[in-house]
Amino acid sequence: MGEIIKVGIADLKVGESGDILITVGLGSCVGVCCYDPVAKIGGLSHIMLPESSLAGSPPLKPTKYADTAIPMLVDQMEEKGGVRRRFEVKIAGGARMFRTLSDNGTINIGERNVKAVKEVLNALELKLVGEDTGKNYGRTVELHTDTGRVIVKTAGMGSYEI
Repeated sequence: MGEIIKVGIADLKVGESGDILITVGLGSCVGVCCYDPVAKIGGLSHIMLPESSLAGSPPLKPTKYADTAIPMLVDQMEEKGGVRRRFEVKIAGGARMFRTLSDNGTINIGERNVKAVKEVLNALELKLVGEDTGKNYGRTVELHTDTGRVIVKTAGMGSYEI
């Protein structure tokens, strides 16, 4: 039996077979679940913002940004024995939580986060195999490292697997 590993906002963690990684409070944030099905190693990153360049160099909290957190997640998984070419990625979140702020498209941070996450995944040649993004509700995400299952829980839409 593994551990329950909680991943905070602007945080990332890596677990091994039997662990369950959980992050709550994904509104406009994006949860990036990365899994190696052979090594049974999984990582979860709670991305808050798309780019670290706006925060100064180097950013005070690199786990907050898609462009810095995802490479860190990959490195930590490789340090535990994961092999990048086997990694499968599922993402959830990126909601439009405040419609009045984002109707003109200028402040839709959820959409910008999803776009940035996909660009980083593509640059790192990681396979995106599932997603549940956008819409207007928050999510909690669980990554089960024994199987690679990603469960999304919502207040109004129930629970489902991606």
